Amino acid sequence: MDWKDWKQWTTARIGLGRAGVSLPTKEILRFRLDHARARDAVWAEVDFTAVSDFFSKRKIPSLVIQSKAISREEYLARPDLGKKVSSQSFQKLEQFRESRSNFSKDFDLSLVISDGLSASAIRDSLLPFLEIFLPSLENSKIEMSPVTIVKNGRVAIGDEIGEFWNSKAVIILIGERPGLSTENSLGLYLTYHPSSGLTDERRNCISNIRLEGMSFSDASRKALYLLDLSLRKQLSGVHLKDEEAPSLSENRKIE
Repeated sequence: MDWKDWKQWTTARIGLGRAGVSLPTKEILRFRLDHARARDAVWAEVDFTAVSDFFSKRKIPSLVIQSKAISREEYLARPDLGKKVSSQSFQKLEQFRESRSNFSKDFDLSLVISDGLSASAIRDSLLPFLEIFLPSLENSKIEMSPVTIVKNGRVAIGDEIGEFWNSKAVIILIGERPGLSTENSLGLYLTYHPSSGLTDERRNCISNIRLEGMSFSDASRKALYLLDLSLRKQLSGVHLKDEEAPSLSENRKIE
């Protein structure tokens, strides 16, 4: 099989060709461009106004809070600070809950959104995914707490927020660490019975959610399947087995 045939199935750098003993100029320039995009995705500050407006238009209560990492520099240097809600934001959460007497004491799900390591994922992939996922979630009759949007958050911060809302499960949507062919990939992590201090084996992950990766519709369907399974079996992570056969569209691109 020719390299050109393989290249249609992946965005990885294969079959680049050569110019003498070096790479072609166009491939070197493309590499530098992708590297710059990846750096920008990590360092860029996210304006969550569009995300807040998205929920406001749908009459879904939401609020924006901050992790203990105050700046991007601190966030990248101190991963531990991105896993905890700042004291000021915790007070904001409490005031938000107290101001709304119609909130349930218990929820099925908390939905958390964070910039993570990719501002580009929030810009390009978050809202297209939510436009498919939220209507399906509403149809499932799952009771959801207010949406919590976290600036400079890591995956584990979702567990603390899910515990705060006393939710049976938490889903955090977060920008994934960019690669040299993927700078706008969204990750989804599901945890049953969230609480502070949980580790990665307690979470299920759906990765590479983006236009050129796992489609928004496939990711939404998979997330709802895992969430329903998690709530019924009362578990998640390594103990929750995904027994669905992958669809053809899920395997469309190989990273």
